[in-house]
Amino acid sequence: MKITFLGATHEVTGSCTLIETMGRSFLIDCGMEQGADIFVNQELPVNPGDIDCVLVTHAHIDHSGNIPLLCKNGFKGKVYATEGTANLCRIMLMDSAKIQEFEAEWRNRKAKRSGQEPYEPVYTSQDAQSAISKLHPMSYGEVRPILENVQIRFNDMGHLIGSSSIEIWITEDNETRKIVFSGDVGNKNKPILKEPVKVSEADYVVVESTYGDSYHEDTPDTVPILASHIQRALDRGGNVVIPSFAVGRTQELLYQIRRIKEEGLVKGHGDFPVYMDSPLANEATAIFLQTNPEDFGEETRALFAKGINPLIFSGLKISVSSEESKAINFDKTPKVIISASGMAEAGRIRHHLKHNLWRQESIILFVGYQSAGTLGRILLDGAKVVKLFGEQINVEAEISSMLGMSGHADKKGLTDWLSGFSPKPKLVFVNHGEDEVCEAFTEYLKTEKNQDAIAPYSGTSFDLLTGEMVHEAEGVRVVKLPKAVRPRDARAEKIFKRLITACEKLLRTAKKSDGMANKELSKFADQVEQLTRKWE
Repeated sequence: MKITFLGATHEVTGSCTLIETMGRSFLIDCGMEQGADIFVNQELPVNPGDIDCVLVTHAHIDHSGNIPLLCKNGFKGKVYATEGTANLCRIMLMDSAKIQEFEAEWRNRKAKRSGQEPYEPVYTSQDAQSAISKLHPMSYGEVRPILENVQIRFNDMGHLIGSSSIEIWITEDNETRKIVFSGDVGNKNKPILKEPVKVSEADYVVVESTYGDSYHEDTPDTVPILASHIQRALDRGGNVVIPSFAVGRTQELLYQIRRIKEEGLVKGHGDFPVYMDSPLANEATAIFLQTNPEDFGEETRALFAKGINPLIFSGLKISVSSEESKAINFDKTPKVIISASGMAEAGRIRHHLKHNLWRQESIILFVGYQSAGTLGRILLDGAKVVKLFGEQINVEAEISSMLGMSGHADKKGLTDWLSGFSPKPKLVFVNHGEDEVCEAFTEYLKTEKNQDAIAPYSGTSFDLLTGEMVHEAEGVRVVKLPKAVRPRDARAEKIFKRLITACEKLLRTAKKSDGMANKELSKFADQVEQLTRKWE
């Protein structure tokens, strides 16, 4: 009964964890990394074709985005998720595949001109369709066996439509262990979703730590703050440009702006235009509006009961085609532009940034977490110049953020969710947080909450049955190569990372050899020197 941590270890994206029991194996999340790759992630230690199923906590790409790649590599099993997650995955995985195909097409145009090898997309629309065909929706609170000795249950976590924690009961040798995965813990006092459901018992817990060292703005209502940003930009004749995750955050913004307009919180600008510039956001909004009202929070249910559409208002303009998107920046009317992606790493938002970053009148407003290395984080960290589409752009616009709109719980919210367990779990595994944050939250749990906790690195394995560590991996940082010597293609870069990892492993082995017999030390040194001379 072994758990192995693979992704989102001392990093915020790329969630992926493997559990093996009685010759069977399954994954909890299979997410794509977004932003800079800080630590080397270990390869999946089993053949994808031997994996029985995948359990998905929610639809965001950093939790679900590599399921099509798993299918491409031979996965034939089932994908279990809540109904809301399954509905969102159907559009998000296809959208992700189209992005991979578009990037491959763009790279291959460049490669053909420069004589480089063709670039293959990470996965295709056909792979995404294969993943979608394997979705098996479940209801909140439903207990279902997924293997002969494994049962699961999803609980609402208030992070996104369909988001959940997952309770897993595993029986082996007539003994049962229960492990709970938090997924992403939702922020409280959100207008659309319910608050996270607490779980009362578990032997082990895997908890995220995105904001494990900080607290959100102490205000239950972010509407007046959002209104003040809009007021300030429109008064100056500028735009409010909001990089927003197409699924979840965009719908919350629409909800907030509907209130701003209804309550007249922005003065002197009439029915100011609001552009939702994202085909994916448009599809996701349709799914939100088709969701069972019982899955929403009390405030939203009350609006539906009155016949009020909580996400639609006068002045809202939907951009679907690329031509409609381009036209937004030729319209000089001060406006609000909501566009994906949320970390400004890809998509139409980068065009809107190109047209607004240099304008002192405009405001670039971030409303979600920005991973290290993303354009969003670079801007929040105070960059004065950025490069977009090969062009240097001066940053003159006001750069602001609203942490209160985050879909993630802060340190207080994470602690509150963990307080539901009674008695305390035997051990808490902390993941899905930046290196320093992950470590800080782990130390906080140990010293202030008297809770045994560790923050595993990728490759760490633990026996849930015996409660013993099988293998405690060390963090291996990704080596950044100078552009002049950087491998030309993704496969070569992956192989180079593998070489660096092997060399670092050799160094760690050498350091542990202190105290070995002199004859053995000399033999070890000779072999290393011989290997070095060979490759020099």
